[in-house]
Amino acid sequence: MSPVRQLPRPRTLRARLTFGLVVLLAVSCAAVGLAAVVELNGFLTQRLDEQLAQVGTRFPESLEHKGVLPDDHDGDEHGDTRRLATGTFGARLLNGRVTHKGLIRSGDPSADLDVDLTTADRARLASVPADGRPHTVDLSALGDYRVVASAGRDRDVLISGLPLEPVEATVHRLELVAGIVFGLALVVTGVAGALWVRWSLRPLSRVADTATRVSELPLASGVVALPARAPETDPRGEVGRVAGAFNRMLGHVEDALTKRHASEERLRSFAADASHELRTPVASVRGHAELALLHPGPVPAEVTRALERIAAESSRMGEMVDDLLLLARLDAGRPLERGPVDLTRLVLDAVTDARAAGPGHRWTLDLPEEPVTVPGDTHRLHQVLANLLANARLHTPTGTKVTVTLETETAGEAARMAADGDRTSEGGEVPGTESGTGAGTACLSVHDDGPGVPEELRPGVFERFTRAEHRRRPDASGGGAGLGLSIVAAVVEAHGGRVVLDSRPGATTFTVLLPLGEVSSG
Repeated sequence: MSPVRQLPRPRTLRARLTFGLVVLLAVSCAAVGLAAVVELNGFLTQRLDEQLAQVGTRFPESLEHKGVLPDDHDGDEHGDTRRLATGTFGARLLNGRVTHKGLIRSGDPSADLDVDLTTADRARLASVPADGRPHTVDLSALGDYRVVASAGRDRDVLISGLPLEPVEATVHRLELVAGIVFGLALVVTGVAGALWVRWSLRPLSRVADTATRVSELPLASGVVALPARAPETDPRGEVGRVAGAFNRMLGHVEDALTKRHASEERLRSFAADASHELRTPVASVRGHAELALLHPGPVPAEVTRALERIAAESSRMGEMVDDLLLLARLDAGRPLERGPVDLTRLVLDAVTDARAAGPGHRWTLDLPEEPVTVPGDTHRLHQVLANLLANARLHTPTGTKVTVTLETETAGEAARMAADGDRTSEGGEVPGTESGTGAGTACLSVHDDGPGVPEELRPGVFERFTRAEHRRRPDASGGGAGLGLSIVAAVVEAHGGRVVLDSRPGATTFTVLLPLGEVSSG
């Protein structure tokens, strides 16, 4: 069986109100029309029954004597039948059989007495009870008739009838007029109701427009200027209360966003100032530790070990301070250097360094025949690739295969690549898909066949201080501060690109999408 198709439902409040108004009016018109038709039909049928009672049995009695009543010898033998209405029907039945029948079609009853009846018509007449009450009979030769059957003096049954056609014609005419009038009323009411509802809901539409503009604002970060408030109407009405509550909510949201932005600015300023101020003492501690290790005299082994740890941790702290300072500058919108960057050469150098740092991993390359060049900061893009390779090396067991792939894609292919599968992304739109750009995208991916990123960590994998080396590589000792992937995301976003993660057990891929654009040598 085919599924039942559901009728389309109105979606907007305006359409629902208009539809409900038209439906209610249609139901009311149908009820009024039905009541009028039923009442008129009953009234006309009653009048016809009264006329039928006045006819009596004179006409069926006259049929046996060919239009002359037995006691009619006043010289006007056809006087009674001439006063009968056109269409009057009469029949005489004896022992259930029609013996005589007649129909008055004109003013001369003697010429109009005969009528043809089918076998079915005769059976219907024979089934009419002789109770003197009106009954409706459908005669195929004549149509619908209202008939009365009465017992005659010769043990026969006399039937008199009048046509229902005038009653039905009047009722049908009323139905037609009512249908036309009610149809026009529904159309006029629908149009007028739609205009009235639209005018009445204008304040609510303004509130919806304001809410739409607010929903399109980037509220995640930065200074947010909320649009003008929704116009308020009578606060005693529902729309006025909604507009007032919405405006108050916008005020609270604007205050919260302003305070959040101020707090973020203070935090960025503190991180930048602290990182800048810490660079000197950290470098000093590291220098003194290295100088102490160069002392020519005998130094206890415990002291040497302590100095080595001080030098290592101060170096690690220096790298962390540099990373924090870089993130603070990127958050503040500091522009990066912009020049032609040969990604192919960058990938070769970075993989060579990674192979030397992680000889236990299998490093493979998949590069295009032609070099790929993008506009950007060479040092920062090298840092992006180095961080991704270090992440694959530190968080996967020995023997893992790491594949670095570089290719160029059109804007549509890059968009499909970013949207395919269950992915976690960081950054703006897919580069090259903005209006007016169509140069394509450079796709740089780092793939490993390690255990994958745990599902609960994927949503925050690009957030700062996210550390999961103990989950991907149980034998890992130490590790970074959890800033590597956050720097990757921040640098790629500063270049107008996007970084995408697709991870499952046995296949983890970080894909960096960078716009090719136009490059210049400066």
